[in-house]
Amino acid sequence: MIDVHQHLWPEAFVDRLRARREPPYLDGWTLHTATEAPYDVDPAAHELGKRVALEQDAGTTLAVVSLSSPLGIEELGDAELLNAWHEGAALFPEPFKAWASVDLLEPDVEQLESLLDKGFLGLQLPAHVLSSPSSWEALGELLRTLERLNKPILVHPGSARSNEAPCWWAPVVDYTTQLQAAWWAWHAFGGRRTYPRLRLCFAAAAGLAPVHHERLAARGGRLGTIDPNLYVDTSSYGPQGIDAVARILGIDQVVHGTDRPYAGTTDLRQGDAATAVIRHDNPHRLLFGAGAPTPERGVQ
Repeated sequence: MIDVHQHLWPEAFVDRLRARREPPYLDGWTLHTATEAPYDVDPAAHELGKRVALEQDAGTTLAVVSLSSPLGIEELGDAELLNAWHEGAALFPEPFKAWASVDLLEPDVEQLESLLDKGFLGLQLPAHVLSSPSSWEALGELLRTLERLNKPILVHPGSARSNEAPCWWAPVVDYTTQLQAAWWAWHAFGGRRTYPRLRLCFAAAAGLAPVHHERLAARGGRLGTIDPNLYVDTSSYGPQGIDAVARILGIDQVVHGTDRPYAGTTDLRQGDAATAVIRHDNPHRLLFGAGAPTPERGVQ
């Protein structure tokens, strides 16, 4: 089983968050951000030994962890914090690998290439910086680099733009809105024409953006054929949401992602064959490309 979407904080990263005095920062294990209510982090969720044991029990052969984009770290200009993430994540044991991140204020392509050369599997970008066609165009150097190196991109929710009281508001409203905007902006930009070989995965089923393709057609737009290099992960959704998305994109474009420790594996009720491709074959194609040798499936 391959999980393309998890979060795990290295010890040095936690220490650096505690050393900060402006959001985002940790006060003990209470996380303070600029746009969301304080959140009590479960220390066990970032205890490496426990997480390794959890994935071993689940039969996970590869779990890809990423920087928590809603913290807004990619736009802070805090090189020490970003370095603490990369240096710690690079040392995670099996089954963990990591997505790289970049300082979006001054993207360093050479540093990104170095990270990818050292074992990071691709690049994570926060969805809120991809909300318009011009936003995708502005990040062209990064996109070209990933395509040239045959590495994928994970589009993940970024910083919330509202500070509503209910704890569910940002994940349910802000995050899904960001993902939908990034999805439609990619299509409006003509991303596939510009980057024909670039592999992309939108977290959380792209906020269910594909379900709105009927509305696109009704308003004069056109989706085109199924894109074999465009994926969505399953995080935070269950049988109803994923079934609706799969009917539009096809089952081969759906990949297993849990968003652990904030959620876990869900039975999508797609049947044994579909479950196998969602949890193994599809994420392998996303991460390594269609031509990469596919290892035998582990425990599903």
